[in-house]
Amino acid sequence: METYTTDNALAAMGFGKFQALVLVYAGMGWVAESMELMLLSFVGPLIREEWKISAQDESLLSSVVFLGMLIGACGWGFVSDKYGRRTGLLFSTLFTTGMGFISALSPNYLCLMALRFLVGVGVGGGHVFSSWFLEFVPAQNRGTWMIVFSFFWTLGTVLEASLAWVVISGLNWRWLLAFTAVPCFLLLPFFGITPESPRYLCAQNRMSDATLVLERISKTNQAALPPGILTYNRGIEVDQSAPTCEIDHLLPVREKECTDDNAMSSKSGSLAALRSLLSRNLRRSTLLLWFVFYANSFAYYGLVLLTSQLSDANRSCASGLRYVKSEQDASLYKDTFITSFAEIPGLLVSAVLVEWLGRKATMWCLLFTCCGFLGPLMFHQSEIWTTGLLFGARACAMGSFTVLCLYAPEVYPTSVRSTGVGIATAIGRIGGIVCPLVAVGMLRSCHQMEAIIVFEAVLCLAAIACMLFPVETKGRDMN
Repeated sequence: METYTTDNALAAMGFGKFQALVLVYAGMGWVAESMELMLLSFVGPLIREEWKISAQDESLLSSVVFLGMLIGACGWGFVSDKYGRRTGLLFSTLFTTGMGFISALSPNYLCLMALRFLVGVGVGGGHVFSSWFLEFVPAQNRGTWMIVFSFFWTLGTVLEASLAWVVISGLNWRWLLAFTAVPCFLLLPFFGITPESPRYLCAQNRMSDATLVLERISKTNQAALPPGILTYNRGIEVDQSAPTCEIDHLLPVREKECTDDNAMSSKSGSLAALRSLLSRNLRRSTLLLWFVFYANSFAYYGLVLLTSQLSDANRSCASGLRYVKSEQDASLYKDTFITSFAEIPGLLVSAVLVEWLGRKATMWCLLFTCCGFLGPLMFHQSEIWTTGLLFGARACAMGSFTVLCLYAPEVYPTSVRSTGVGIATAIGRIGGIVCPLVAVGMLRSCHQMEAIIVFEAVLCLAAIACMLFPVETKGRDMN
């Protein structure tokens, strides 16, 4: 009897109307996450002015959000591997929406910090949107569509910069927090029509349910499924010393052969998933991914904060003072708005390079280029030069981060994909926790050269780590 896998079915049906609808829904999830993170650039200075908090407390407000995201990334990844991608999407969205609206009512700094920590826990589930979307995309154009998907992140950053520019001038930061939670809320009415990932259903040995989803895709795309019955590809343990251990560790098996193995995510806990991630054939990829996620998060979110901090630091340090409050004007919003658009050329460049050079080479090329843009900022520059250099650095950081978000789900098998990406994302959030101390704390203390050197060192080490990744996933089946 003829058989076919999920990859065979998706390749035969191609990217059509069904995947486009999944793209829009998952993309809105990323719009919501990017807006919640961009919010940190604007809220900190406003809170400091209203409640007279210190620079350390201002940076702590950003750090607790990333601490929440660290916890949320691990938690929602495990939930989506054990209970389904849809379950992870629903509860992370509900949590983010509720805490986002409530935080706008915070009566004091401590309450705001606690509620924004909880928002961070909800936003930590953002990686589930990308994994869920990629599990519907055919292997042959997965790289291109991940770049398209990442445009939603850029859309979120531009929307937040525009929203802050309009709202802060006429209202206050509480309204900004409330309006920022709206995109996440808009996902809830459409949740009922979202499909479960057919790859997840196969991993749970729910082959008939997976077939129904594939038939739904076939009907929507008006494309035929391959003849035969659906089978599942199972990852098998292979000796790490074998030269193709991680490239060829996926072999097709029939449903009856993998009954005991393919339901791993539902029958074993997070400890078993962690053991799988650190098993011989995945250990090197996992450890390198953890560091590269940390470095990319440190660099990207650090650059977002640098946009709002460098001009103030240049003015205050030039005046000989430790820190002086600059008069609030539109320059912060203008600079942030301009540098947010830097992500668009970054995405376009990565879209070209990812299918030409592959995932690994694209990442390390962009990371080294980012170092080149940051180098001159070790010394005080004019505002226009500072904005231009940050524009180039952020374009490269966004391109690298996008390719990393594509590469990580491709490395892991379906049964531990969300957990693996979730833990890697959580490690990345540590970079988000630390970067405000560099981007805000060191700059406010007039240590601009030292701050930029830290960024340069982290980016260079990340580029080297990308060179050491054992697997190039370009064109590889996602099982």
